[in-house]
Amino acid sequence: MEFVQAPAPLPQATPSIPGLDTSAGTFSTLPPSPLLLLLTSPPDNPLLNATWRNRTYPGGGSDAWGFHATVAGVLIPLIYMAVCVVGLVGNTLVIYIVLHYLRAESVTNIYILNLAIADELFMLGLPFLAVQNTLLSWPFGSLMCRVVMTVDAINQFTSIFCLTVMSTDRYLAVVQPIRASWWRRPRVAKAVNATVWAVSFVVVLPVVAFADVLEDDGNCSIVWPEPAEVWKASFIIYTCTVGFFGPLLVICLCYLLIVVKVRSAGKRARATSSRRRKSERKITRMVVVVVAVFVLCWLPFYLLNIINLLVLLPGEFRGLYYFVVVLSYANSCANPILYGFLSDNFKRGFRKALCRASRRVDNHERGEASEQQRPTEVRLLLRGHPGIHLNVISMDTSVSSEQSVDRPIPADQT
Repeated sequence: MEFVQAPAPLPQATPSIPGLDTSAGTFSTLPPSPLLLLLTSPPDNPLLNATWRNRTYPGGGSDAWGFHATVAGVLIPLIYMAVCVVGLVGNTLVIYIVLHYLRAESVTNIYILNLAIADELFMLGLPFLAVQNTLLSWPFGSLMCRVVMTVDAINQFTSIFCLTVMSTDRYLAVVQPIRASWWRRPRVAKAVNATVWAVSFVVVLPVVAFADVLEDDGNCSIVWPEPAEVWKASFIIYTCTVGFFGPLLVICLCYLLIVVKVRSAGKRARATSSRRRKSERKITRMVVVVVAVFVLCWLPFYLLNIINLLVLLPGEFRGLYYFVVVLSYANSCANPILYGFLSDNFKRGFRKALCRASRRVDNHERGEASEQQRPTEVRLLLRGHPGIHLNVISMDTSVSSEQSVDRPIPADQT
């Protein structure tokens, strides 16, 4: 769910539009879009409007516009689609590994599974962004505009809420392992995940209510009621607080308490550290890194939203604008990679999944080769006995290697 205002055109002589300052080549102050930054582009923005392609701009001429149009309409959509493919493949693999190779009833794995589902659904908004960025308008209709923006918004909030829950779970596991044993149960974790999705839906109700296709430029965005400026500013502050800085405060508090607990334990805890304590430390480290990467990917986005409320950014910040969009979506691609590097169980799960896929390909190729070879062997056998007619019945009594591949693999402990 994206809220940053779209970059304004290069300096030009255009009619003034309410809420838009184009005289100095600044960012627009049109309504923010909770789906994608590019959905907020003003109708006279030459960066995303084909009617401006033949205009001449001071210092750059029409060639400058041609370059920016190529970046906006060709290169950026390709980057979006690449991020989408990587994110979908990675998170699908995480979901598959949790369900088939890891202990699915582990509390940590339940939360990781929920985060992977949210990341995967979040990736589904990128193809719509790429299409609109290429066509310079929303071709899917008003209903799809509302549906796509709502799904995108829900999954953006679900991601940060999942990380908040995972950080709280780490606090309970490290600081209150005995008292929190009731809360750290699979049934409770599943109920918490359901609550996260419900809360995310409630948070994005303004998107559900006001998302629509703009009449002036045909882009999918939010049509705020009057006073529109107050609604826009309130919505940005609201989303920044509920969707980032509030959860981040809770996350930081959890890990601060964890650090205090670990230090207060002193040398005695280090000397008597059990296998379970080491496992908890590894899981905590993984969650910390995942949270840190999330902050690095999303902090520029929210800071740019806040800055854009206070000042009008020059149009030269167009590159930063694109970078912030890609970075926020790329976070959903990073999590599967982090799991692979930081979790021994996920490493083993990745290896098992890849080996299983490789074995299936090899077995399929061997099966095709044996089918092609069998008639040749029969013909060679019959050549030495002309006049003898045999009814050959093919019976394959060999044990398929696929059976051994499909046998249940003992679940890993998390």
